[in-house]
Amino acid sequence: MSEEVAVLFANEAFYNAFATRDLEALDEIWSREMPAVCVHPGWGPLYGRNAVMQSWAGILSAPSAPSISCHDAKAHFLSDDICYVTCYELIAEDALVATNVYVKEATGWRMIHHHASPAAVPPSELEEGTQRLQ
Repeated sequence: MSEEVAVLFANEAFYNAFATRDLEALDEIWSREMPAVCVHPGWGPLYGRNAVMQSWAGILSAPSAPSISCHDAKAHFLSDDICYVTCYELIAEDALVATNVYVKEATGWRMIHHHASPAAVPPSELEEGTQRLQ
């Protein structure tokens, strides 16, 4: 498997964990070796793995936790072991644009940064359906 496919697979695993409200799977995706930062739409930045995971626990346990799908994911490598993925998130009727940063660790690609905010113009793919790696 190429590194691009591997990091896009990690990105898809992140969104699958979010969509299925699987906090344990989400916990596995975030790095335990590097500092973590997360910016949810409308929130300020959360620093540190504990704060990030507490935020996800709250989001995933809420009765109104949103349905989410990922679209148009593209990997951008900064080095052999650092990659950021840009993509669109569709939550209900809202389109968000997201950047997810991954580092390659001994256990695979792990997230160190997630930032999502409203998208001014969603991609045309959102009207055509979701692309999946699987």
